[in-house]
Amino acid sequence: MLKERPEVLKRNVKIPDDKSLRDFIDSGKPLGNPSLKKEVEETGDEILSQALRWSEAVNRAIADMVEGVPPFPYIRESLEKLQSKADMIVVSATPTAALTKEWKEHDIAKYMRVIAGQELGSKKEHLNLAASGKYKNDHILMIGDAPGDMKAAKANNVLFFPINPGYEEESWEFFAKEALDVFLSEKYAGDYEAQLILKFEKLLPETPPWKLG
Repeated sequence: MLKERPEVLKRNVKIPDDKSLRDFIDSGKPLGNPSLKKEVEETGDEILSQALRWSEAVNRAIADMVEGVPPFPYIRESLEKLQSKADMIVVSATPTAALTKEWKEHDIAKYMRVIAGQELGSKKEHLNLAASGKYKNDHILMIGDAPGDMKAAKANNVLFFPINPGYEEESWEFFAKEALDVFLSEKYAGDYEAQLILKFEKLLPETPPWKLG
């Protein structure tokens, strides 16, 4: 879509061919730096190499900048309420070291059984290894803010609670005050989940606003 933006067209900017990167994303391989680094070593592809350099730079920037940023309101309350009722894990494509640092800084790592970053595989793999076959599918809930999180949940046939982009605080408050209890009462699956996902998907339209006007 970047190639189609008016600003890019007016300036005759040449956007590199990203086919090798798209092929890697669609390959089913874990979308983390370890897997990407191996792909770069095997192929020598410059676009993949550039993506790896960018990703490593982002990780360094996050390590330098992300400090003193507390969790959204109602996250801690939700974790406290769930700690005696559920086994909780962190599932993320962020490096494990960065995750552990952030969760420990705000004293919420203690609620987690495992903090699984990109080194331990994809989100789909995390869910499969930690929960599939060990709990009933409607007793497993993935909480996430991206389509990839929902995709990982559905790939494992488990439930998904969306954190809506732009409405993160409202989403966590709603989870703490209502959805959490609905899940624990085993009434989450079905229409209740479907309505939440429908709202989530409407906030992530396939056609960007600049293409509508």
